[in-house]
Amino acid sequence: MEVQETRVQTDRVLTIPNILSMARLAGVPLFLWLILRPEFGGPKSDGWALLVLAFSGVSDYLDGKLARRWNQISSLGRLLDPAADRLYVLSTLLGLTWREILPLWLTALLLARELVLLVMVGILRRHGYPPPQVNFLGKAATFNLMYAFPLLLLSDGDRWIASLAAVFGWAFAGWGTTLYWWAGVLYVVQVRRLVRADTVAD
Repeated sequence: MEVQETRVQTDRVLTIPNILSMARLAGVPLFLWLILRPEFGGPKSDGWALLVLAFSGVSDYLDGKLARRWNQISSLGRLLDPAADRLYVLSTLLGLTWREILPLWLTALLLARELVLLVMVGILRRHGYPPPQVNFLGKAATFNLMYAFPLLLLSDGDRWIASLAAVFGWAFAGWGTTLYWWAGVLYVVQVRRLVRADTVAD
């Protein structure tokens, strides 16, 4: 663990994993534009939006794997990776809700979890701690949601594949939302322990 922390402090910024994360971030506005084109009189570009989302999923897997394999774990990467995850979730929520594919209650539920996490990050900063690291449960939640959103986008149609996509899409959305909140509760518990230990030490 100590070796890893030393490597984080001395790592380069321009690494392959970081470049992949930056590319994912650059894809967020492109994805949002593609998904909202029909709402502003443009042609439907759901296929291209799905390709951008698929690239995001593949690069999300690769950047973490390559960072560990090539010993390129960096403090920047640890910020970019969860930032890209959250921005894709938020942009997809915005796009699908705008197009009335997602109900408002589900969007509100997922956004409420993000608000809770922002409060926790603020509390940690006040006590001199960095933001909490992404845990396995949080990653699993994001993967479920990133499967759910493309399927729900595919469900916006009247062919048989749309009906099939809706079934699997809502299943992944249910699992992802549950895991998303579970991971959020674990973050709250983690923050509470750190703050309590900090208070006792004082």
